[in-house]
Amino acid sequence: MAWYDKYLTVYGKPFSEVPSEIIEETRNRLALLQNENPLISVVVIAYNEERRLAACLWSLSELQTRYPIEILGVNNNSKDKTEEVYQRLGLPYFNEIKQSPGFARQCGLQHARGKYHFFIDADTFYPSCYVDKMMEKLQKPNVSCVGTFWSFYPDSQHSIFGLFWFELIRDTFLWVQHFKRPELCIRGMTFAFRADYAKQVKLRTDIRRGEDGSLALSLKKFGKIVFLYDRKARPVTGYGTLNEGSLLKGFWNRVKVQLHGISRVFYKTEHYEDSEDNLVKNK
Repeated sequence: MAWYDKYLTVYGKPFSEVPSEIIEETRNRLALLQNENPLISVVVIAYNEERRLAACLWSLSELQTRYPIEILGVNNNSKDKTEEVYQRLGLPYFNEIKQSPGFARQCGLQHARGKYHFFIDADTFYPSCYVDKMMEKLQKPNVSCVGTFWSFYPDSQHSIFGLFWFELIRDTFLWVQHFKRPELCIRGMTFAFRADYAKQVKLRTDIRRGEDGSLALSLKKFGKIVFLYDRKARPVTGYGTLNEGSLLKGFWNRVKVQLHGISRVFYKTEHYEDSEDNLVKNK
């Protein structure tokens, strides 16, 4: 069995169908992890994630860490029972009514107390060693932030064999890209950084996606963007980041996107132009 198989038993189900014993156990473990003087803040953002949030928090409740941490939630103007999930699992959370991942991330950063800040997405599972493995990189000299790769769980449409090759090709490309454009390899669900640095720069709230990479780019002036390459520490997520039905379709769509302007992997830049469809209107 994969380490995340048990989380899949409640992933995608209405919260009303999550067994009461899982709710109680997760609630108790989350409470035990909370520290009054955290070094690390683990912050989960969620928008309409009633069907996935409980599984994510279940995984976070089983973190094994030697550091004092706090785990916080942000409910980003959800219309479903996301807030009820936070309440029933006893997690401290904040409501952010302004809509966008950037506003949700900003809300979490404003309320978090840790020196180190972990972005967490509600549709993702995290292995128990995740925080400590990331901290091994993040605490090194001249490092401002850390990213890592991620995997997808197999299902009827996505075989283990297909996922292996998809992730191998994707990871190889990201590894090549990270030498000159590490910020383009950052994803919010697998991103940790020095909070004091982040509070000195602008976390963008005016874009629909890319607030994570934009923040990483801004943090480069404080230190390097580094990556953790350890399969034991790999988060596992669903298919929201693919936005396509099959792996083959997703693969070819990504090939077409990445081939456009592929020369970027050979040089650095400190500025990116925003596409009109990525801007948040009427903030």
